[in-house]
Amino acid sequence: MADPIPAISVKRLCKEFDGHEVLRDIDLDIPAGTTTCILGPSGSGKSTFLRCLNWLEIPSSGAVFLDGRRVGGETNAAGKVTVNRRELAETRAKIGMVFQHFALWRHLTVLQNVTEAPIQVLKRPRQDVETQAMAILEQVGLADKAHVYPHALSGGQKQRVAISRALAMKPKVILFDEPTSALDPEMVGEVLAVMRSLAKGGMTQVIVTHEMAFARDVSDTVVFMDGGQIREVAPAKEFFAAPKTERARRFLS
Repeated sequence: MADPIPAISVKRLCKEFDGHEVLRDIDLDIPAGTTTCILGPSGSGKSTFLRCLNWLEIPSSGAVFLDGRRVGGETNAAGKVTVNRRELAETRAKIGMVFQHFALWRHLTVLQNVTEAPIQVLKRPRQDVETQAMAILEQVGLADKAHVYPHALSGGQKQRVAISRALAMKPKVILFDEPTSALDPEMVGEVLAVMRSLAKGGMTQVIVTHEMAFARDVSDTVVFMDGGQIREVAPAKEFFAAPKTERARRFLS
């Protein structure tokens, strides 16, 4: 029996900025329903790689596939990546993104932040979207904040709204770019609890994080990056118990 198609498949991905190679020959398959944590030192290319998955950063070469369908565009005869805007928009609607600094719309309430994209992008009926949004806010412990504006929320609450906004699009995958790094320590736990719940529910998650305990306990797979390359891919328990590369051992120590 053939292996199922990965939720995300990355083939020979490279990214350059002004002639400087930030990512080089990245190959990675992420199975559906799994949580993958991307670890590595600062400047290793983790966040750039994450942003290449939904083409917030357009790869210089290589390809990304979502459920077997190529994201964004093709490589032409000259080796340059070309963008199909319509197809990219359709694909991005299936990939949720949670940023380090929340990126909420300040002029909209919590409920409006969560419902705006499904109504405007997916053209779903407002009543259906609002019913779903309230269920999601209940799930993350924020139903009582539905009509509050972001300025009245704590950092942890803002990040839970951002996660709710991603979930409201019913994505295939959610990408998290250091979702707890901008939070006070006492607020980190409430965000990680939501992500743990998503992992248990089978949501495909790709997470750039410095939360080592979370990565060890929740992720199925750890991807260790350094110098713009993937240096090691291993089941989380194996990686933390006995990393195979000297660079990973030094990182963990």
